[in-house]
Parts: sequence; C-alpha cells; structure tokens
Amino acid sequence: METPTSFAELVNFVLGLINLIIPVIFAILFVYIAVRIIDAWIINAADSKKREEAQRLLVTAVAVFVLMITVWGIVALIQQSIFG
Repeated sequence: METPTSFAELVNFVLGLINLIIPVIFAILFVYIAVRIIDAWIINAADSKKREEAQRLLVTAVAVFVLMITVWGIVALIQQSIFG
C-alpha cells in the first residue's frame, strides 16, 4: 500500500478505508442480532421474558439497519457529488 502524497490521494485512501469498514460493521451487527434472536426464540423459547426481549431487539435492530443504510447512502451520495 502506497503512502498518499497529495490531499486527493489521502481523501481517496480514507474513503476506501471507510468503504471497507462499513460492511464489516454490518456483518458484525447482523451476526450479533442473529445470535441473540436464536438464543431467545429457539434456545429459550419457553421463557416469555426472553421472547419479549428478542422482539424489542428485533425492532431496534431493524431501525438501526435502516438508519445505517440511510447514512451510508447519504455518504455515498456526497462522496460521488464532491469527489466523483
């Protein structure tokens, strides 16, 4: 990997790094939510408190995913309009 020698190269390097980190964050969040849902709805299916907690987690997770995708889209739009 080359060291950026100009401001434009530095910006492109940082944007490339961000474009690698964001999908990793999505994947980690998805795996965490999947494990929690499986734990609550399959492993502890008889515990109504765990099921209610999983329902709240699922609603929160969907909201967070929508927010993350929206922000990622806005950042991509700004990136394309400024640096495109």
